[in-house]
Formats: sequence, C-alpha cells, structure tokens
Amino acid sequence: MKKYSSKRSIQILAHLLQQYGISDIIISPGSRNAPLAIHFSETDRFNCYSIVDERSAAFVGLGMAMSEKKPVAVTCTSGSAAANYYPAVTEAFYSNIPLLILTADRPMDYVDIFDGQTIRQNNLFHQHSYGDFQLLEDGKENAEDLNFDTIKKAIELCIEKQGPVHINIPLEEPLYELVSELPTFPTVEKTIRQKEYEIPSTLVAEWNTSQRIMILVGTRDYSPELENQLTQLVKNHSVVVLSEANSNLHHEKFFRHIDRYVFNFTEEDFKTYAPDLLITVGQNVVSKKVKQFLRKAHPKQHWHLDEVWQPDTYFALTEKLDVKPEVFFSKLLKFINLEPSPYFNLWDVLRDKKDAKHEKFLNTVDFSDFYFFHKTSQMIPENYNVHFSNSSAIRYAQLFDYGKRKIYCNRGTSGIDGSTSTAMGFAIKNPNPTLLITGDLSFFYDTNGLWNQYIPPFVRIMIFNNGEGNIFKIIPGPGNANQNTLDEFIATKHHKNAEFLAKHFGFSYTKVDDEITLDRVLENFFKPDSQPKILEVNTHGKNNADIQKAYFNFLREN
Repeated sequence: MKKYSSKRSIQILAHLLQQYGISDIIISPGSRNAPLAIHFSETDRFNCYSIVDERSAAFVGLGMAMSEKKPVAVTCTSGSAAANYYPAVTEAFYSNIPLLILTADRPMDYVDIFDGQTIRQNNLFHQHSYGDFQLLEDGKENAEDLNFDTIKKAIELCIEKQGPVHINIPLEEPLYELVSELPTFPTVEKTIRQKEYEIPSTLVAEWNTSQRIMILVGTRDYSPELENQLTQLVKNHSVVVLSEANSNLHHEKFFRHIDRYVFNFTEEDFKTYAPDLLITVGQNVVSKKVKQFLRKAHPKQHWHLDEVWQPDTYFALTEKLDVKPEVFFSKLLKFINLEPSPYFNLWDVLRDKKDAKHEKFLNTVDFSDFYFFHKTSQMIPENYNVHFSNSSAIRYAQLFDYGKRKIYCNRGTSGIDGSTSTAMGFAIKNPNPTLLITGDLSFFYDTNGLWNQYIPPFVRIMIFNNGEGNIFKIIPGPGNANQNTLDEFIATKHHKNAEFLAKHFGFSYTKVDDEITLDRVLENFFKPDSQPKILEVNTHGKNNADIQKAYFNFLREN
C-alpha cells in the first residue's frame, strides 16, 4: 500500500503540479524535505530522480527542462542546500529555462536563532527569479486556500515566463507522518494569458525604406518555423542573417561563422559593413567581435524580438518587441518588399574570401585543440545533440560547421560550472544521443555531474585537455600578467586526467595523444555500447593559443 505525506501543503503542491503536467522531480537527500521526497516518489505520475549534490542537481534539472521544453522541479532540504541551487538559477534566469525550485525550510520562528540548517531562505533567489513565494505552515489561518492560490500563481509564472520560480516551504516536525488516502482537490482553472500581436505599420515602413538590413540570431533552440521565415528573407538576397553554432540555423545563405568575417574590421570597415536596420533574435551572442562591430557601427534602427528580455546590447535599441520571433516574422512577411540588396552581396564577397582562407589554413594545422575541433566537427553522427562547455569550447565551435546537429551551451551567464550536469540532464530526457564537448577545467569543476545513476549508455563526452584554462592565453589582457601568476592563478595549470574518474563513474575511457590515434578511435567512439564513453584528447604543450592566433593572422592576410 502506498503511503503519502500527511502535510497538507505538500498534498496541494503535488496536486497542482499534476494539474499543470509537471512530472519530473529531482530530489536531493535531507530530512526537512522528506515529506516532499516521500510524497512525490509514492505518486505514480511523477518521475523522481535522486541527485545528491544540489548544485549539480539544479543543473541536471535545467538540462531536463531544456530538453523537454517544460518546467522541471528540484527540491532540497533547508539551509545551505538551497543556496547551492543559485548558479543554476542564474543560468535559468538569463536563458529562460523553466525551473521550479522547491526548498524545504524550518518554521519561520527558527530563523536567526542558530538552529541547525536554518538560513534566510524566504526570497533567497529574488534577484534572479521571476517570483519567490512562501507557503504557510499547516494549521495557520486559511493556510490551505492561500497555499493553493500561491502555488497556482507560482507554477503559472514559471510556465509563462519560461524561467525560474521559487517556492519556499516551511515544515514543522513531525516530518514522517503518513496517510494512505488523499483528499480530493478541485480541478484547476488555468489562467495563463495568451498574447495577441499585430505589427505596427511604422515598422513595416521602416523595413521597406531600409537599404541595409541585418538580422543577428543569438543562442536559441532549433525552430523550423523561424528557419523557414528567415530563408524567405535571404532567398532574394534581401537581408544579411548572421548566426552562430548555437543559433541552430542551417541555411547556406546565412552567415554562420561571424568571427571569421568581422574579427579584423577597421574603422572604415565598421562604416562599410554597418546595417541601417539591425534586428536581433534570441539570447546571448558568443562573439565578442560582433558586439564590438555593432557597437561601433551605430545602426539607425535596432529592434529586439523577445517575450522576456529586451537588452540594449549594442547601445542602439529603438524598438522593444515583446513577441515571439516566429509570430513577428509571420506578420512582417505579409507586408514587406523583398528586393535584392547590394548589402548582401557585399557580405557575400567577404564570406567567400574568408572561407577560402579558412579551408587553406586547415591543411597546415598539426595536432592541437584547433585540429581536434576541425576533426570532430566532421565525425559526429547527425542524430547527436551536441553540448559545448563554456570558455574555449563554445568559441572554437563557432569556427567550424556542425551541419544540422542541434547545438547547446549554457550562455545565460556563460560560466563553466554546470556544463556536464546540464548535458547529463538533457541526455536523460532526450531520445537522441548526447555528446558533451568540454575543456578540462570545465569538466573537472563539475565532476559531480557524473554522480548520477540515470545517465544513458549512448552519452558521449569528449574532453580536450590542454592542462590549463587556455582561453586566458587567447583573449587579450591576461598575457600582460607575470608568467607565474598567469600559470598558477589565472590559466591554472594542472596535470590531471579523467581516467580514474571515468572508471569510478562507470564510463569507458580512451585517451589520445596524437592525430593518428584520434583519427583511428573517433569512428568507434560513437558506436553503441553498454556504457557511456569518455574520450580524452591530450593537447598539453601544443601551443594551442599560438595556433588560434596564427589562424586569425592568416585570415587577416590579403
């Protein structure tokens, strides 16, 4: 016989989660949240996952929500456990990923009296969540009705905003009283608003009078509808569409390798290639070079399309359009002129020149991080979802062509923490296999991402281990530091490898130290196996930073 928590607040919470179709619950161990753990795990409609480390657990939940495109709940005990959710909460906040944070808490009277595992949890995430809600303890006046309304509001906010929402749940002892039958709760009348949008005639007029139109697409999920709409816009060379690997757009007329084209712009080039109308879509843009270009280009008009965020990234924002890009372009295409533009041809000539230089450089590259990314971009099976860690990995990814594979990266806050956990969470909920391509520091920083009994055998991890945070020898600035300071405290040189970690967590492991071995093992690496696999590519001492600098110097030459 199933047993459920006797806590009425938990019974109401579970009922409402079911009503809104939220079925995935990640539970970290503890006593104060035992009523939630017991209740959810005993309820057939929930899929419960036990993840010990709260920081990793929250990123696993983020990856699940990214894959499922619906809210995932994470729950933990009181005290510092809740604070460990914060890195993933900030990522979910800036990436618009629906994460429902359920923190168990001591009664409010226990705060600040030095009772164990008790901190100020109410409003803990208020600067990086779309709502922080506090439930009433059972037995308080009108607690059932007020908790019902509070939980309903929190869940709908999480769905509507597609971002993190926090519910703090004070629970008095006893925590382990159980019941075998549940009360009947009312069916929920859902009140999530549906937006209507009509495009202003002034925007149509601005489009039709603009001679140099650029659409820049940042980080976003693959959208066949958006790709089709943008394809219509570029078909007659009417606009320039700049995108990145993690924009998940694939048409051959899109400019998909921005850094190849804009890295060496002079003051004159800023004027030559500048748009008069800039339209931005999606979240964070990886390319720092395109940000520098557009900030100096000073477009006359800048429209940003997003239902939540309206950032003035290029200091030129003129229209904040609170609308899904697919809805906006479906309206726009009914009214605009699509005439060939010399502006497209200008960019196309630049692309042809730089792409030819890129191909020529590839013939000169020895075994290195650069070689690794070039080779793997050709070898990944097309059905793989590819996750990149931050720092060097996602920057290298922008230089190569990954075809129609779906690309992901935690670009909300662009931190290295949680890349492995996110990819594992994504893999757990996605029917297609997942590949994580990660740098060594990012991998070792998040090793608890592998402390997870749900990782499918078709997961693959590639680690390019250059023995340091090599990004700090690529970007301008850190090289001015004393060499010892750079090596120990900034680049953080090390001699670690992943062999024993792989075995500890049940992954098969292969290490390569040269291009011949890499070429030989790559094909077998993706073949089915009973275990997930780690491939570690050792590029210690290969002058990786110098090779990337040589690449851009080669592109610079006429």
